[in-house]
Amino acid sequence: MSEAKTYACLVVADESEEFPDALIYAGLLSRNTGWRLVMLRVIEPSDPAPWASITDEMRRQAQDAAESLTQRFAAEVWAECGVTAEPVLREGDLKPELRKLLEEDSSIKLVVLAAAAGAGGPGPLVTQLGKSGGFG
Repeated sequence: MSEAKTYACLVVADESEEFPDALIYAGLLSRNTGWRLVMLRVIEPSDPAPWASITDEMRRQAQDAAESLTQRFAAEVWAECGVTAEPVLREGDLKPELRKLLEEDSSIKLVVLAAAAGAGGPGPLVTQLGKSGGFG
């Protein structure tokens, strides 16, 4: 295995307008460097008390929807860049789950985010991660 394969870049999969740009950029980066492409999808609780009122069926439906979405995104990056994305699905709040993944997988050397250029701000993901100092 080449040394480059020991590194990975991470893209956080969401349904924002900015995500397709981040996905393609991460895919091209992975193709050109030989790095792995890891795609994180976090299923966030819709209730302030995480998962307290969510039934098993609702959790299963959310998991199925997240899997379907990551499969679609993986197909897109394969078609555009010829790169296989490794999906990682987590339940919880984005920042702690992102931090945990970065701690667990030391091969991830880069997190790719795309920002909007319009007057509406940089986009939901950049805004959320920018609050209270990034991933912390």
